[in-house]
Amino acid sequence: MGRIVDLCGEIAAAAEEGPDGLILPPDAWERLRADWDDEDIEDALGLVHDSLLQAELVESADSLSARLVEVLGRFGEGSEFEKAAAGNGSVSFEAIGQLARRAGRLEEVLEAYREGAPPDRRGFDALQRRLANHGIEDEMEAGRAEEAHEHSTGNAEDDDEAEGKD
Repeated sequence: MGRIVDLCGEIAAAAEEGPDGLILPPDAWERLRADWDDEDIEDALGLVHDSLLQAELVESADSLSARLVEVLGRFGEGSEFEKAAAGNGSVSFEAIGQLARRAGRLEEVLEAYREGAPPDRRGFDALQRRLANHGIEDEMEAGRAEEAHEHSTGNAEDDDEAEGKD
């Protein structure tokens, strides 16, 4: 058992995040081949990857749960509970952003463990886009208006020619 733990430790130290999980650089793979079969290295790489994902899953779930307990705890107060029961409860914009970020990361990690179909994310993805763009809408609109003005006055073409663009 100690040898496998040593192998996993070496893999954890040498592995890098790839598009489909952890990968070992060729030099590390060759070094490990001196003492291990490819199958053993692949199995250990899978164990290390699962261990890292599980640790991240626990961390993400803990962070989300802590924030939910905090946000929902506000509704334990009599007046806040009564407002919510009457349909007038509210959650701050900041809390919505924090919860969305934490739930988003948790969803990313859960993809590796989900056996069934994932939830319908259309509304959640739209919320994340809106949160990401919040505060820069005015800047984006000003940029679009300036661009439209330049094109309507013909200045945009002059600017392109001045910069040597065709």
